[in-house]
Amino acid sequence: MIPASFPAFLRLTLAVLAAWTIGACSSSITGPGGSITKVKHYHLHPGQPPRTQNPAILFERDHHLFGAVTAEEIRNRFGHYYTIFWKLDDRTGPVTVRLEYRMANTGLKDFVQEQIVDDIRRSNISRFQVCGQEYRNHGRVTMWKVSIRRGPEELVSQQSYLWN
Repeated sequence: MIPASFPAFLRLTLAVLAAWTIGACSSSITGPGGSITKVKHYHLHPGQPPRTQNPAILFERDHHLFGAVTAEEIRNRFGHYYTIFWKLDDRTGPVTVRLEYRMANTGLKDFVQEQIVDDIRRSNISRFQVCGQEYRNHGRVTMWKVSIRRGPEELVSQQSYLWN
């Protein structure tokens, strides 16, 4: 909060700077055929849960562990979860949502998961998970790239900072 004793020009400048910063942090990526509005990533890792009593923070962990009863079921839930929010300009025909990623113990080997979406809506959500045996053997995901394709044409893509 800006004190009232600041000159009006300085308060206005700080407000504009704050608005610009928030706008610059937006994760929406627009391509020639649509946009990926957000890629939500969650890493459910072994170890202690977060040290907080805030239910909003604890929800994500509880959500991904819901229904796991035995130690083996819980261990199989550890890993990375990706939720991709996307839109397309042309909603005809099927598209492929593709997640490419690299893992800590495999060097530059690329792994791929794909989903074919026939029913394209105004706003779409695709979910991917890298967990269980794959996560235990290959380690954490170090970089990723999400792309939406129609046939060989890439409509839009978004990638992590480390992806090259």
